[in-house]
Amino acid sequence: MTKEKKNEVVEYLSNEFKNSSTIVVCDYKGLSVSALEGLRKSARENDSNVQVAKNTLASIALKNADLEGIELKDMNVFVWGSDAINTSKSVSKFAEQNKTFSIKSAFIDGEISDAAKVEAFAKLPNREELLGMLLSVWQAPVRNFTVGLGALRDKKQEESE
Repeated sequence: MTKEKKNEVVEYLSNEFKNSSTIVVCDYKGLSVSALEGLRKSARENDSNVQVAKNTLASIALKNADLEGIELKDMNVFVWGSDAINTSKSVSKFAEQNKTFSIKSAFIDGEISDAAKVEAFAKLPNREELLGMLLSVWQAPVRNFTVGLGALRDKKQEESE
């Protein structure tokens, strides 16, 4: 890889990491190319990105993004996105399906996290599910009021007969 290409990779990763709330570092040793493409597809569906990068280039990019503290060893794939829950869900689901793939560590909102925290985020409801729950809670008083009015109407009709 030429020095120009390395600089492009570092610049790209630095910009991406700066604009991401979550960066998950995973071990992909033993994973086939088609399985890695499956990870990319899953991540894309959850508005996340996937990149395999040399550890030295990724370390420089993380440092440029003011994210330090993770020691990069062996083979790493980086998965990042703006939504911590969706990114965690895609990585966690992929790890369940592929036993050779494992989560090493992560940066979630600028803090170093371990695999257990990523798994915990993956179990949380995503934005759409939370909005659905909130909407249900907001509709409950109106729903109960209309049920009460219907019962009152039925009672008045029975009394008038």
